[in-house]
Amino acid sequence: MKRLVPLIAILFLGTILSSCSVEDDSPNFQFVPLQIISAELPESFNLEETYQIKVSFIKPNGCTSYEGFDVTKEAQTTRNVVVVGSERIDIDDCTEQAVEQTAEFNFVVLYNETYTFKFWLGETASGEDEYLEIDVPVNE
Repeated sequence: MKRLVPLIAILFLGTILSSCSVEDDSPNFQFVPLQIISAELPESFNLEETYQIKVSFIKPNGCTSYEGFDVTKEAQTTRNVVVVGSERIDIDDCTEQAVEQTAEFNFVVLYNETYTFKFWLGETASGEDEYLEIDVPVNE
């Protein structure tokens, strides 16, 4: 038992000395929507098949990275698609050069109705969301 006391003391001190600093635990990034330029979809879908949908978008500066897609179901066969980026907010000297990038996501056709995809293009001057709408019929 006497041998355990020094071991416990060493483990306790090691834990305290190696713990993280809590000086600045605020996030150094924020999630931002990225402007979509174009999307490539097939002319039609087959039921229960998986398709890769290619999307081109703009990263507005050197502090923004691509993170993925946010695909939400607006109605049974309507999907809103937004490209999500993360923007570093702790760096002041970002390159202002916009870069075009392409990424893909998989889509499974579950319903035998025409699908409508609404790709987020950005906001209008009045602050309203603007979408590129593409309809894809499903073969019978």
